[in-house]
Amino acid sequence: MTIDSITHSVPSTVGSSKFSEAELQQKAKDHLWMHFSRQSVMEDGPGVPIIVKGEGHHIWDSTGKKYFDGLSGLFVVNAGHGRRRLAEVAAKQAEELAFFPLWSYAHPSAIELADRLASYAPGDLNRVFFSTGGGEAVETAFKLAKYYWKLQGRPTKHKVISRNVAYHGTPQGALAITGIPAMKEMFEPVTPGGFRVPNTNFYRAAEMGAPTEDLETFGLWAANRIEEMILFEGPETVAAVFLEPVQNSGGCFPPPPGYFKRVREICDQYDVLLVSDEVICAFGRIGEFFACDAYDYVPDMITCAKGMTSGYSPIGATIISDRIYEPFKHGNTSFYHGYTFGGHPVSAAVALANLDIFEEEKLNENVRLNSPAFRATLEKLNDLPIVGDVRGAGYFFGIELVKDKVTKETFNDDESERLLRGFLSKALFDAGLYCRADDRGDPVIQLAPPLTIGQPEFDEIEQTLRSVLTEAWTRL
Repeated sequence: MTIDSITHSVPSTVGSSKFSEAELQQKAKDHLWMHFSRQSVMEDGPGVPIIVKGEGHHIWDSTGKKYFDGLSGLFVVNAGHGRRRLAEVAAKQAEELAFFPLWSYAHPSAIELADRLASYAPGDLNRVFFSTGGGEAVETAFKLAKYYWKLQGRPTKHKVISRNVAYHGTPQGALAITGIPAMKEMFEPVTPGGFRVPNTNFYRAAEMGAPTEDLETFGLWAANRIEEMILFEGPETVAAVFLEPVQNSGGCFPPPPGYFKRVREICDQYDVLLVSDEVICAFGRIGEFFACDAYDYVPDMITCAKGMTSGYSPIGATIISDRIYEPFKHGNTSFYHGYTFGGHPVSAAVALANLDIFEEEKLNENVRLNSPAFRATLEKLNDLPIVGDVRGAGYFFGIELVKDKVTKETFNDDESERLLRGFLSKALFDAGLYCRADDRGDPVIQLAPPLTIGQPEFDEIEQTLRSVLTEAWTRL
Protein backbone atom coordinates (compact mmCIF):
# COMPACT_ATOMS: atom_id res chain seq x y z
CA MET A 1 0.00 0.00 0.00
CA THR A 2 1.32 3.42 -0.88
CA ILE A 3 0.88 6.05 1.78
CA ASP A 4 1.64 9.43 0.22
CA SER A 5 -1.35 10.91 2.03
CA ILE A 6 0.09 10.43 5.52
CA THR A 7 0.82 13.61 7.41
CA HIS A 8 2.85 13.98 10.56
CA SER A 9 1.11 16.83 12.40
CA VAL A 10 0.08 14.83 15.48
CA PRO A 11 0.52 15.20 19.23
CA SER A 12 3.89 14.55 20.83
CA THR A 13 3.04 10.89 21.46
CA VAL A 14 0.97 8.38 19.48
CA GLY A 15 -1.73 6.32 21.17
CA SER A 16 -0.22 4.38 24.07
CA SER A 17 3.32 4.79 22.70
CA LYS A 18 5.76 7.13 24.42
CA PHE A 19 7.18 8.07 21.03
CA SER A 20 6.07 10.71 18.56
CA GLU A 21 4.80 9.93 15.07
CA ALA A 22 8.12 10.94 13.51
CA GLU A 23 10.07 8.79 15.97
CA LEU A 24 7.87 5.76 15.33
CA GLN A 25 8.19 6.15 11.57
CA GLN A 26 11.97 6.32 11.85
CA LYS A 27 12.11 3.29 14.13
CA ALA A 28 9.90 1.37 11.70
CA LYS A 29 12.15 2.34 8.81
CA ASP A 30 15.25 1.34 10.78
CA HIS A 31 14.07 -1.97 12.21
CA LEU A 32 10.60 -3.26 11.24
CA TRP A 33 10.27 -5.93 8.56
CA MET A 34 6.60 -6.05 7.55
CA HIS A 35 4.80 -9.16 6.34
CA PHE A 36 3.85 -9.67 2.69
CA SER A 37 4.97 -6.11 2.00
CA ARG A 38 7.37 -4.23 -0.19
CA GLN A 39 9.89 -2.76 2.18
CA SER A 40 10.69 -0.14 -0.45
CA VAL A 41 7.37 1.56 0.35
CA MET A 42 8.66 2.23 3.84
CA GLU A 43 12.27 2.84 2.84
CA ASP A 44 11.54 5.31 0.04
CA GLY A 45 8.27 6.91 1.20
CA PRO A 46 7.21 9.06 4.13
CA GLY A 47 6.35 6.06 6.30
CA VAL A 48 3.74 3.40 6.90
CA PRO A 49 0.18 3.65 8.21
CA ILE A 50 0.37 3.19 11.97
CA ILE A 51 -2.95 1.96 13.33
CA VAL A 52 -3.43 2.95 16.96
CA LYS A 53 -7.09 2.30 17.84
CA GLY A 54 -10.08 0.16 16.95
CA GLU A 55 -13.72 0.48 17.93
CA GLY A 56 -16.58 -1.52 16.42
CA HIS A 57 -16.00 -1.62 12.67
CA HIS A 58 -13.63 1.37 12.59
CA ILE A 59 -9.89 1.85 13.06
CA TRP A 60 -7.83 5.03 13.51
CA ASP A 61 -4.29 5.77 12.44
CA SER A 62 -1.63 7.77 14.24
CA THR A 63 -2.65 10.97 12.45
CA GLY A 64 -6.19 10.67 13.80
CA LYS A 65 -7.73 9.56 10.51
CA LYS A 66 -10.70 7.15 10.75
CA TYR A 67 -11.22 4.15 8.46
CA PHE A 68 -13.95 1.59 7.92
CA ASP A 69 -12.36 -1.81 8.56
CA GLY A 70 -13.73 -3.69 5.57
CA LEU A 71 -11.43 -6.67 6.06
CA SER A 72 -11.75 -7.32 9.82
CA GLY A 73 -8.02 -6.69 10.10
CA LEU A 74 -7.20 -9.76 8.03
CA PHE A 75 -10.44 -11.80 8.11
CA VAL A 76 -9.95 -11.87 11.90
CA VAL A 77 -11.83 -9.30 14.01
CA ASN A 78 -15.22 -10.95 13.50
CA ALA A 79 -16.78 -9.63 16.72
CA GLY A 80 -15.46 -6.12 16.09
CA HIS A 81 -12.79 -3.92 17.65
CA GLY A 82 -12.68 -2.54 21.17
CA ARG A 83 -14.35 -5.37 23.09
CA ARG A 84 -13.35 -4.47 26.65
CA ARG A 85 -14.79 -7.77 27.86
CA LEU A 86 -12.19 -9.73 25.91
CA ALA A 87 -9.36 -7.56 27.15
CA GLU A 88 -10.50 -8.08 30.72
CA VAL A 89 -10.70 -11.85 30.26
CA ALA A 90 -7.15 -11.85 28.91
CA ALA A 91 -5.88 -9.82 31.86
CA LYS A 92 -7.63 -12.04 34.40
CA GLN A 93 -6.26 -15.23 32.85
CA ALA A 94 -2.75 -13.77 32.66
CA GLU A 95 -2.87 -12.95 36.36
CA GLU A 96 -4.02 -16.46 37.24
CA LEU A 97 -1.94 -18.53 34.78
CA ALA A 98 -0.12 -16.64 32.08
CA PHE A 99 1.49 -19.65 30.44
CA PHE A 100 1.83 -23.38 30.58
CA PRO A 101 2.43 -25.74 27.65
CA LEU A 102 0.26 -28.64 26.55
CA TRP A 103 3.28 -30.93 26.48
CA SER A 104 2.05 -33.80 28.70
CA TYR A 105 0.19 -31.28 30.90
CA ALA A 106 -3.07 -29.39 30.45
CA HIS A 107 -4.84 -26.34 31.81
CA PRO A 108 -8.54 -25.52 32.19
CA SER A 109 -8.99 -22.98 29.40
CA ALA A 110 -7.51 -25.31 26.74
CA ILE A 111 -9.64 -28.22 27.99
CA GLU A 112 -12.80 -26.10 27.97
CA LEU A 113 -12.06 -24.66 24.53
CA ALA A 114 -11.37 -28.10 23.05
CA ASP A 115 -14.71 -29.27 24.42
CA ARG A 116 -16.46 -26.19 23.00
CA LEU A 117 -14.95 -26.57 19.53
CA ALA A 118 -15.80 -30.27 19.43
CA SER A 119 -19.40 -29.42 20.32
CA TYR A 120 -19.59 -27.09 17.29
CA ALA A 121 -17.81 -29.42 14.86
CA PRO A 122 -19.86 -31.82 12.72
CA GLY A 123 -19.84 -35.59 12.76
CA ASP A 124 -17.17 -37.30 14.84
CA LEU A 125 -14.64 -34.45 14.79
CA ASN A 126 -14.01 -34.64 18.51
CA ARG A 127 -10.26 -34.09 19.01
CA VAL A 128 -8.61 -30.68 19.01
CA PHE A 129 -4.89 -30.06 18.45
CA PHE A 130 -3.98 -26.44 19.21
CA SER A 131 -1.48 -24.24 17.41
CA THR A 132 -0.95 -20.48 17.31
CA GLY A 133 -2.28 -19.67 13.84
CA GLY A 134 -3.75 -20.90 10.59
CA GLY A 135 -0.55 -21.88 8.79
CA GLU A 136 0.43 -24.04 11.75
CA ALA A 137 -3.02 -25.63 11.79
CA VAL A 138 -2.62 -26.59 8.13
CA GLU A 139 0.92 -27.81 8.77
CA THR A 140 -0.44 -29.99 11.56
CA ALA A 141 -3.12 -31.48 9.32
CA PHE A 142 -0.59 -32.22 6.56
CA LYS A 143 1.80 -34.02 8.90
CA LEU A 144 -0.99 -35.87 10.64
CA ALA A 145 -2.49 -37.07 7.35
CA LYS A 146 0.83 -38.57 6.27
CA TYR A 147 1.46 -40.15 9.67
CA TYR A 148 -2.06 -41.57 9.87
CA TRP A 149 -1.62 -43.50 6.65
CA LYS A 150 1.75 -44.83 7.77
CA LEU A 151 0.08 -46.13 10.92
CA GLN A 152 -2.46 -47.86 8.67
CA GLY A 153 0.37 -49.68 6.90
CA ARG A 154 0.02 -47.54 3.77
CA PRO A 155 3.17 -45.41 3.82
CA THR A 156 3.02 -44.44 0.13
CA LYS A 157 -0.04 -42.25 0.76
CA HIS A 158 1.75 -38.93 1.23
CA LYS A 159 0.58 -36.61 -1.57
CA VAL A 160 -1.96 -33.82 -1.11
CA ILE A 161 -4.30 -32.14 -3.56
CA SER A 162 -5.48 -28.53 -3.44
CA ARG A 163 -6.87 -26.00 -5.90
CA ASN A 164 -5.31 -23.51 -8.27
CA VAL A 165 -4.56 -20.11 -6.71
CA ALA A 166 -5.58 -21.39 -3.24
CA TYR A 167 -3.68 -20.06 -0.23
CA HIS A 168 -3.11 -22.45 2.67
CA GLY A 169 -0.24 -20.82 4.56
CA THR A 170 3.48 -20.13 4.48
CA PRO A 171 5.19 -22.88 6.56
CA GLN A 172 7.12 -25.24 4.29
CA GLY A 173 4.47 -27.96 4.39
CA ALA A 174 1.52 -25.60 4.06
CA LEU A 175 3.36 -23.82 1.24
CA ALA A 176 3.41 -27.09 -0.70
CA ILE A 177 -0.39 -27.11 -0.49
CA THR A 178 -0.71 -23.44 -1.47
CA GLY A 179 -1.58 -23.15 -5.15
CA ILE A 180 0.07 -19.81 -5.99
CA PRO A 181 3.33 -20.42 -7.91
CA ALA A 182 4.62 -16.86 -7.46
CA MET A 183 4.54 -17.30 -3.67
CA LYS A 184 6.62 -20.48 -3.82
CA GLU A 185 9.25 -20.05 -6.50
CA MET A 186 11.66 -18.10 -4.29
CA PHE A 187 11.58 -20.84 -1.65
CA GLU A 188 11.97 -23.87 -3.89
CA PRO A 189 12.47 -26.71 -3.49
CA VAL A 190 9.37 -26.79 -1.29
CA THR A 191 8.10 -29.86 0.52
CA PRO A 192 7.20 -32.39 -2.18
CA GLY A 193 3.79 -33.90 -2.73
CA GLY A 194 1.49 -30.98 -3.55
CA PHE A 195 -0.75 -31.23 -6.64
CA ARG A 196 -3.30 -28.78 -8.03
CA VAL A 197 -6.77 -29.06 -9.56
CA PRO A 198 -9.11 -26.36 -10.96
CA ASN A 199 -10.90 -24.09 -8.51
CA THR A 200 -14.59 -23.14 -8.53
CA ASN A 201 -14.37 -19.75 -10.25
CA PHE A 202 -17.49 -20.04 -12.39
CA TYR A 203 -16.86 -16.59 -13.86
CA ARG A 204 -13.74 -18.04 -15.54
CA ALA A 205 -15.19 -21.48 -16.29
CA ALA A 206 -14.79 -21.17 -20.06
CA GLU A 207 -11.08 -20.43 -19.69
CA MET A 208 -10.70 -23.70 -17.76
CA GLY A 209 -12.45 -25.66 -20.48
CA ALA A 210 -15.29 -26.29 -18.05
CA PRO A 211 -19.03 -26.38 -18.79
CA THR A 212 -20.70 -23.01 -18.51
CA GLU A 213 -24.40 -23.84 -18.87
CA ASP A 214 -25.17 -23.93 -15.14
CA LEU A 215 -23.46 -23.89 -11.75
CA GLU A 216 -24.34 -27.45 -10.77
CA THR A 217 -22.85 -28.96 -13.93
CA PHE A 218 -19.75 -26.83 -13.47
CA GLY A 219 -19.45 -27.92 -9.84
CA LEU A 220 -19.63 -31.59 -10.78
CA TRP A 221 -16.95 -31.00 -13.41
CA ALA A 222 -14.68 -29.27 -10.89
CA ALA A 223 -15.15 -32.00 -8.28
CA ASN A 224 -14.42 -34.70 -10.84
CA ARG A 225 -11.07 -33.10 -11.57
CA ILE A 226 -10.10 -34.18 -8.04
CA GLU A 227 -10.95 -37.79 -8.91
CA GLU A 228 -8.99 -37.42 -12.12
CA MET A 229 -5.90 -36.24 -10.21
CA ILE A 230 -6.21 -39.03 -7.64
CA LEU A 231 -6.35 -41.62 -10.41
CA PHE A 232 -3.51 -39.98 -12.33
CA GLU A 233 -1.20 -39.98 -9.29
CA GLY A 234 -2.53 -43.29 -8.00
CA PRO A 235 -4.92 -43.64 -5.05
CA GLU A 236 -2.24 -45.40 -3.01
CA THR A 237 -0.09 -42.24 -3.13
CA VAL A 238 -2.71 -39.61 -2.17
CA ALA A 239 -3.19 -38.84 1.53
CA ALA A 240 -5.56 -35.88 1.58
CA VAL A 241 -7.44 -33.14 -0.24
CA PHE A 242 -7.28 -29.63 1.25
CA LEU A 243 -10.16 -27.30 0.35
CA GLU A 244 -11.49 -24.03 1.73
CA PRO A 245 -15.32 -23.96 1.87
CA VAL A 246 -15.12 -20.60 0.06
CA GLN A 247 -11.72 -20.15 -1.57
CA ASN A 248 -10.14 -16.87 -0.52
CA SER A 249 -7.24 -16.26 -2.87
CA GLY A 250 -8.38 -15.28 -6.34
CA GLY A 251 -11.37 -13.48 -4.90
CA CYS A 252 -13.98 -15.53 -3.02
CA PHE A 253 -15.00 -18.63 -4.96
CA PRO A 254 -18.06 -20.27 -3.34
CA PRO A 255 -18.68 -23.96 -3.98
CA PRO A 256 -21.33 -24.70 -6.60
CA PRO A 257 -24.36 -26.76 -5.48
CA GLY A 258 -23.39 -30.41 -5.05
CA TYR A 259 -19.65 -29.77 -5.24
CA PHE A 260 -18.73 -30.90 -1.74
CA LYS A 261 -21.15 -33.82 -1.83
CA ARG A 262 -19.27 -35.14 -4.85
CA VAL A 263 -15.86 -34.40 -3.31
CA ARG A 264 -16.82 -36.34 -0.19
CA GLU A 265 -17.90 -39.29 -2.35
CA ILE A 266 -14.60 -39.23 -4.21
CA CYS A 267 -12.53 -39.08 -1.03
CA ASP A 268 -14.47 -41.99 0.47
CA GLN A 269 -14.15 -44.04 -2.70
CA TYR A 270 -10.37 -43.75 -2.85
CA ASP A 271 -9.53 -43.63 0.89
CA VAL A 272 -8.38 -40.01 0.81
CA LEU A 273 -8.82 -37.67 3.79
CA LEU A 274 -10.80 -34.46 3.27
CA VAL A 275 -9.46 -31.41 5.12
CA SER A 276 -11.73 -28.37 5.36
CA ASP A 277 -9.39 -25.39 5.66
CA GLU A 278 -11.55 -22.90 7.56
CA VAL A 279 -8.88 -20.52 8.79
CA ILE A 280 -10.95 -17.73 7.22
CA CYS A 281 -14.38 -19.32 6.81
CA ALA A 282 -14.97 -20.56 10.37
CA PHE A 283 -16.52 -18.58 13.22
CA GLY A 284 -19.29 -16.80 11.42
CA ARG A 285 -17.68 -15.60 8.22
CA ILE A 286 -20.17 -17.75 6.26
CA GLY A 287 -22.84 -17.66 8.98
CA GLU A 288 -21.95 -20.86 10.87
CA PHE A 289 -19.33 -21.73 13.46
CA PHE A 290 -17.90 -24.06 10.81
CA ALA A 291 -18.63 -23.36 7.16
CA CYS A 292 -18.72 -27.04 6.24
CA ASP A 293 -22.12 -27.04 7.95
CA ALA A 294 -23.30 -24.33 5.55
CA TYR A 295 -22.43 -26.61 2.62
CA ASP A 296 -23.55 -29.87 4.23
CA TYR A 297 -20.38 -31.95 4.28
CA VAL A 298 -18.41 -33.61 7.07
CA PRO A 299 -14.63 -33.47 6.58
CA ASP A 300 -12.02 -35.63 8.32
CA MET A 301 -10.23 -32.58 9.69
CA ILE A 302 -10.96 -28.87 10.07
CA THR A 303 -8.23 -26.25 10.31
CA CYS A 304 -9.19 -22.94 11.93
CA ALA A 305 -7.74 -19.83 13.59
CA LYS A 306 -8.38 -16.09 12.97
CA GLY A 307 -11.97 -15.47 14.12
CA MET A 308 -11.73 -17.92 17.02
CA THR A 309 -10.59 -15.07 19.26
CA SER A 310 -11.58 -12.22 16.90
CA GLY A 311 -7.87 -11.42 16.95
CA TYR A 312 -7.68 -10.44 20.60
CA SER A 313 -5.05 -13.14 21.14
CA PRO A 314 -3.44 -15.57 18.67
CA ILE A 315 -4.58 -19.19 18.43
CA GLY A 316 -5.19 -21.91 15.85
CA ALA A 317 -6.55 -25.44 15.92
CA THR A 318 -6.82 -28.62 13.90
CA ILE A 319 -10.00 -30.53 14.71
CA ILE A 320 -9.69 -34.23 14.01
CA SER A 321 -12.11 -37.11 13.54
CA ASP A 322 -12.28 -40.09 15.87
CA ARG A 323 -11.14 -42.25 12.97
CA ILE A 324 -7.85 -40.41 12.62
CA TYR A 325 -7.37 -40.19 16.39
CA GLU A 326 -7.95 -43.93 16.93
CA PRO A 327 -4.32 -45.11 16.42
CA PHE A 328 -3.12 -42.66 19.08
CA LYS A 329 -5.48 -43.86 21.80
CA HIS A 330 -3.47 -46.94 22.72
CA GLY A 331 0.07 -48.07 23.42
CA ASN A 332 3.17 -45.99 22.73
CA THR A 333 2.08 -44.17 19.58
CA SER A 334 2.66 -40.40 19.83
CA PHE A 335 2.28 -37.50 17.44
CA TYR A 336 5.69 -35.85 17.73
CA HIS A 337 4.52 -32.41 16.80
CA GLY A 338 3.59 -29.29 18.75
CA TYR A 339 4.10 -25.61 19.43
CA THR A 340 5.28 -23.85 22.57
CA PHE A 341 2.35 -21.44 22.53
CA GLY A 342 -0.28 -23.83 21.13
CA GLY A 343 -3.44 -23.60 23.23
CA HIS A 344 -1.96 -20.71 25.23
CA PRO A 345 -4.01 -20.14 28.43
CA VAL A 346 -4.72 -16.48 27.67
CA SER A 347 -5.67 -17.16 24.05
CA ALA A 348 -7.91 -20.07 24.98
CA ALA A 349 -9.68 -18.01 27.65
CA VAL A 350 -10.22 -15.18 25.17
CA ALA A 351 -11.55 -17.63 22.59
CA LEU A 352 -14.13 -18.94 25.05
CA ALA A 353 -15.31 -15.42 25.86
CA ASN A 354 -15.37 -14.50 22.16
CA LEU A 355 -17.54 -17.53 21.40
CA ASP A 356 -19.85 -16.48 24.24
CA ILE A 357 -20.29 -13.15 22.44
CA PHE A 358 -21.13 -14.99 19.22
CA GLU A 359 -23.88 -16.92 20.96
CA GLU A 360 -25.25 -14.05 23.06
CA GLU A 361 -25.35 -11.55 20.19
CA LYS A 362 -26.35 -14.15 17.58
CA LEU A 363 -23.60 -13.12 15.18
CA ASN A 364 -23.98 -16.20 12.99
CA GLU A 365 -27.68 -15.47 12.65
CA ASN A 366 -26.89 -11.85 11.80
CA VAL A 367 -24.68 -12.98 8.92
CA ARG A 368 -27.26 -15.44 7.59
CA LEU A 369 -30.01 -12.83 7.82
CA ASN A 370 -28.10 -9.96 6.23
CA SER A 371 -25.82 -11.65 3.70
CA PRO A 372 -28.40 -11.42 0.87
CA ALA A 373 -28.69 -7.66 1.48
CA PHE A 374 -24.90 -7.31 1.52
CA ARG A 375 -24.69 -9.14 -1.80
CA ALA A 376 -27.50 -7.10 -3.34
CA THR A 377 -25.85 -3.86 -2.24
CA LEU A 378 -22.49 -4.83 -3.72
CA GLU A 379 -24.16 -6.03 -6.92
CA LYS A 380 -25.24 -2.45 -7.56
CA LEU A 381 -21.62 -1.97 -8.60
CA ASN A 382 -22.25 -4.18 -11.63
CA ASP A 383 -23.31 -1.05 -13.52
CA LEU A 384 -19.69 0.11 -13.50
CA PRO A 385 -17.68 -0.83 -16.61
CA ILE A 386 -14.69 -1.96 -14.52
CA VAL A 387 -16.68 -4.47 -12.42
CA GLY A 388 -16.85 -7.92 -14.00
CA ASP A 389 -18.16 -10.10 -11.20
CA VAL A 390 -19.42 -9.84 -7.62
CA ARG A 391 -19.22 -13.15 -5.76
CA GLY A 392 -18.96 -14.62 -2.30
CA ALA A 393 -21.01 -15.81 0.64
CA GLY A 394 -21.84 -14.73 4.18
CA TYR A 395 -19.84 -11.60 4.97
CA PHE A 396 -17.09 -12.57 2.54
CA PHE A 397 -17.16 -11.08 -0.96
CA GLY A 398 -14.87 -10.43 -3.89
CA ILE A 399 -15.30 -7.94 -6.72
CA GLU A 400 -13.38 -8.89 -9.85
CA LEU A 401 -12.14 -6.01 -12.01
CA VAL A 402 -11.94 -6.27 -15.81
CA LYS A 403 -10.94 -4.26 -18.84
CA ASP A 404 -13.94 -5.43 -20.85
CA LYS A 405 -17.20 -6.66 -19.30
CA VAL A 406 -18.38 -8.35 -22.51
CA THR A 407 -15.26 -10.39 -23.22
CA LYS A 408 -14.18 -10.63 -19.54
CA GLU A 409 -10.72 -9.47 -20.63
CA THR A 410 -8.52 -9.01 -17.59
CA PHE A 411 -5.53 -6.76 -16.99
CA ASN A 412 -1.99 -7.79 -17.83
CA ASP A 413 0.67 -7.73 -15.12
CA ASP A 414 1.78 -4.16 -15.79
CA GLU A 415 -1.77 -2.87 -15.93
CA SER A 416 -2.68 -4.73 -12.75
CA GLU A 417 0.33 -3.25 -11.01
CA ARG A 418 -0.68 0.28 -12.00
CA LEU A 419 -4.33 -0.29 -11.16
CA LEU A 420 -3.97 -2.01 -7.80
CA ARG A 421 -0.77 -0.63 -6.32
CA GLY A 422 -0.44 2.52 -8.36
CA PHE A 423 -3.97 3.74 -7.71
CA LEU A 424 -6.54 1.59 -5.90
CA SER A 425 -4.66 0.82 -2.69
CA LYS A 426 -3.89 4.47 -2.04
CA ALA A 427 -7.29 5.70 -3.25
CA LEU A 428 -9.20 3.30 -0.98
CA PHE A 429 -6.92 4.28 1.89
CA ASP A 430 -7.52 7.98 1.23
CA ALA A 431 -11.27 7.34 0.99
CA GLY A 432 -11.24 5.76 4.45
CA LEU A 433 -11.95 2.14 3.47
CA TYR A 434 -9.51 -0.53 4.60
CA CYS A 435 -9.94 -3.62 2.40
CA ARG A 436 -7.76 -5.68 0.08
CA ALA A 437 -6.91 -5.00 -3.54
CA ASP A 438 -5.41 -8.32 -4.58
CA ASP A 439 -3.99 -9.87 -7.73
CA ARG A 440 -3.24 -13.42 -6.68
CA GLY A 441 -5.12 -14.50 -9.78
CA ASP A 442 -7.21 -11.86 -11.55
CA PRO A 443 -7.48 -8.40 -9.93
CA VAL A 444 -10.10 -8.30 -7.18
CA ILE A 445 -11.20 -6.22 -4.24
CA GLN A 446 -11.93 -8.36 -1.21
CA LEU A 447 -14.33 -7.51 1.60
CA ALA A 448 -14.74 -9.31 4.93
CA PRO A 449 -16.07 -6.78 7.48
CA PRO A 450 -16.90 -7.48 11.13
CA LEU A 451 -19.99 -9.62 11.57
CA THR A 452 -21.78 -6.93 13.59
CA ILE A 453 -22.65 -4.62 10.69
CA GLY A 454 -25.87 -4.21 8.68
CA GLN A 455 -27.47 -2.25 5.85
CA PRO A 456 -26.17 1.25 6.73
CA GLU A 457 -22.62 -0.08 6.64
CA PHE A 458 -23.24 -2.02 3.43
CA ASP A 459 -24.37 1.23 1.82
CA GLU A 460 -21.28 3.05 3.10
CA ILE A 461 -18.98 0.39 1.64
CA GLU A 462 -20.79 0.45 -1.71
CA GLN A 463 -20.70 4.23 -1.99
CA THR A 464 -16.99 4.39 -1.21
CA LEU A 465 -16.19 1.64 -3.71
CA ARG A 466 -18.38 3.28 -6.36
CA SER A 467 -16.52 6.57 -6.06
CA VAL A 468 -13.05 4.99 -6.14
CA LEU A 469 -13.79 2.49 -8.93
CA THR A 470 -15.41 5.19 -11.07
CA GLU A 471 -12.22 7.23 -10.83
CA ALA A 472 -10.10 4.11 -11.49
CA TRP A 473 -11.94 3.54 -14.78
CA THR A 474 -11.30 7.11 -15.94
CA ARG A 475 -7.56 6.56 -15.37
CA LEU A 476 -7.27 3.41 -17.48
